[in-house]
Amino acid sequence: MLNRRKFIALGAAGAALGTMPSIPKVFADEPFSKSRIKAIAFDAFPIFNPRPVFALAEKLFPAKGAELARQWRTRQFEYTWLRATAQKYADFWRVTRDALEFAAEELNLTFSREQRDELMNAYLELTLWPDVTPALTSLKKANLRLAFLSNFTPRMLEANIKHAGLTGFFEQSLSTDAAKTYKPDPRAYQLATSALKLERQEILFVAFAGWDAAGAKLFGYPTFWVNRQKLPAEKLDATPDGSGDSLAQLVKFLA
Repeated sequence: MLNRRKFIALGAAGAALGTMPSIPKVFADEPFSKSRIKAIAFDAFPIFNPRPVFALAEKLFPAKGAELARQWRTRQFEYTWLRATAQKYADFWRVTRDALEFAAEELNLTFSREQRDELMNAYLELTLWPDVTPALTSLKKANLRLAFLSNFTPRMLEANIKHAGLTGFFEQSLSTDAAKTYKPDPRAYQLATSALKLERQEILFVAFAGWDAAGAKLFGYPTFWVNRQKLPAEKLDATPDGSGDSLAQLVKFLA
């Protein structure tokens, strides 16, 4: 499965680059300068904790929920990469629902519409990781502009920001839905430079997944990987400028 994930991610990036002649090539090994950072663009998952969704899956389907959650999350992101490569866009809410239904069928699980909707709606009420609020407070005090740059739909971002009490922290809530594509397509990453009116080297991208850290770095962003799962780095020829297992490590990195 890992090799397949790498192949799909690289294919999506390659296909996107082939259709984006207006974006100049930026080398992933361009020197990093902390002093140039003016803004931070976060993926959703360094901020929002998806584990309660998976705990709900186990509650609804005892002894099978963990595998359902694993299959669901894997297929969820495979579908974004495949749709980006095929240029057959559907928004992340639709992709998430399709991935859930596929995972259930794969495991021969029968669930009601109510159970499906309960699992889906859990993605609108995600909790914060414990280190988020103090880290964001520190970053704001350092006069850094904060933004989301996520595959989440605008509705998903808005609902989770409100539910988590983060209103006012983020200057921009950027959904790749605006570009009708998904990361690692360069058109997705470019949304932050356009919205914040900054150069790539002035925006630090903070990723949850190793492939997203690699994609952002290949695009030309300085990159920090919040490796909460303590996974090995993806073999995608792009090393993040910094990494750690918490947002506290991000604050130290920028100090």
